Amino acid sequence: MKPKKSSTISKGSLLAALDIGSSKIACFIARMTDDNGTFEVLGVGHHASAGVKGGTITDLDRAESAIRQTVHAAENMAADVMKGYPLREVVVNLPGVHATSHGHTADVSVAGHEITDNDIRRALSKAQDQVLSEDYELVHTIPVGFRIDGNEGIVDPRGMFGQNMATDIHIVTGDIGALRNIATCIERSHLDITAFTHAAYAAGLASLVEDEMDLGCTVIDMGAGTTSFAVFQSGNILFSDSIPIGGAHITNDIAKGLTTPIQDAERLKALYGSAIASNSDENELIDVPRLGESETSEHNHVPRSLLVGIIQPRVEEILELVRARLNDSGLGPALGRRVVLTGGASQLNGIRELAEHVLDKQVRLGKPIRLSGLPDAVSGPGFATVAGLLTYIAEHSHEMPAQIMAQTAPGSFMERAKLWLRENW
Repeated sequence: MKPKKSSTISKGSLLAALDIGSSKIACFIARMTDDNGTFEVLGVGHHASAGVKGGTITDLDRAESAIRQTVHAAENMAADVMKGYPLREVVVNLPGVHATSHGHTADVSVAGHEITDNDIRRALSKAQDQVLSEDYELVHTIPVGFRIDGNEGIVDPRGMFGQNMATDIHIVTGDIGALRNIATCIERSHLDITAFTHAAYAAGLASLVEDEMDLGCTVIDMGAGTTSFAVFQSGNILFSDSIPIGGAHITNDIAKGLTTPIQDAERLKALYGSAIASNSDENELIDVPRLGESETSEHNHVPRSLLVGIIQPRVEEILELVRARLNDSGLGPALGRRVVLTGGASQLNGIRELAEHVLDKQVRLGKPIRLSGLPDAVSGPGFATVAGLLTYIAEHSHEMPAQIMAQTAPGSFMERAKLWLRENW
């Protein structure tokens, strides 16, 4: 079903997104420019992450400090528009390692009446009731297909008639302990959370063109601590998952393999690293600082092939694990032939070519394509998730479980009576 535009966000509204990652924390502040979900970025802030490892909060105080500095930088950039009012509400990324993807089908009786938004919400609410638990929190409830009286292939049932409507639903849940730790850091920074959004889902909303969403595409968001991925088809997200390996693991491999400091390993990866070997690697020498030695120590020259030989196996492992998870998903043809890579680690040289070989699909790098006023420094694949958070809250807030529950519950006695009659007669 094509989502209806959110009625809670209107032209001129200010939105804020916060991406809490293992290597960096990013914040975008934007303003809606019309009622169709387009907006311009007014303020950006990003800061080296602290107190976060593998998508998990490991130090509340350090994480809170990094969040405060990031948000403050975005507020300063947007100061002329905010006119001294501090930021209050943000949309936050849900790291893939703390998310679980569920597929459900819910049947509701429509008893020959015209199908309305409320009938769809009743089906979504029924599916939510099936997965409620004290161990996790509902994050997304997304209808991905409908059947009326057994007739399949219905994209949008509103206005149609029938006796019974079956709805296929994709539900994403988040580990409640991890979410509470993230929420605690943000609340201690005097901010309220409007919604959580799965990181790979947000990256897809920011970087996919409509044909990719409709025909079938997998987004692989390669962060520092985790690699999250999401499958899109017919305009919806069908499946999401993650593996606890990312760009930081490549950096650690380099540091151990070349016995060099982590900071220098990251620099070597960015300047000389590649996921694909070339004929010239053996002849090209790179300077590798030795661990524990001063800058004035004798230079340590090693062939570039040694660096590539460390990087390539780890990247292959990441892609092979993603491929295995996708094959186990049972989606088959729905996976499509297209892959879009996002995230900071996706900017490694040669990674697109290696991904094409390992995944046997067409691969491109993705970056935010639905924003205006975005500075060049934050327009690359590493900022796809934070950009997609804005798109989510502007266009997909109807997928928030709490909103579905609130709108499904009839308020007056007469509304409850009408709903009872519809369900039972």
